[in-house]
Amino acid sequence: MTGKVTVIIILGFSFCFGILFFYFQTFAYYREVSGLKFITVNAKKIEVWNYQGINAKTSALKMRSCFNTDVSAFQTLALAEKPQPLTAPFWFSCFNSKDLQNAIDVGNARAYLAAENEVEGIDRFVVIYPDGRGYEWRQLNKKYLD
Repeated sequence: MTGKVTVIIILGFSFCFGILFFYFQTFAYYREVSGLKFITVNAKKIEVWNYQGINAKTSALKMRSCFNTDVSAFQTLALAEKPQPLTAPFWFSCFNSKDLQNAIDVGNARAYLAAENEVEGIDRFVVIYPDGRGYEWRQLNKKYLD
């Protein structure tokens, strides 16, 4: 076998591996979730509509969702400390972690701890805008972030 053939085989394998790796990281394990009527925030059942979400069995951190809700349902809940929305796959366009973080930082949206240690070491957070738009994700809890 000549050097050219070896290089072509290695490049072809690398290209195929790269495509498969990209597919498995961004599409393969996610499943779409829709139609939820309620979410639980700090043991309080809250009505939602237009719920769109993604989740995966491979990692609890892959959960993201977008929905609408009544803002008044959150009036009695305490705000969360250190919410840091995680990036969603590019094809899940309703969830933009940078916009959410900016809105939280400047006070345009409020973040709530929905469930502490929902999964071992992972908390679930909810962000609500004044117009009723809501977003939900899981992130590593304080024990792992500090």
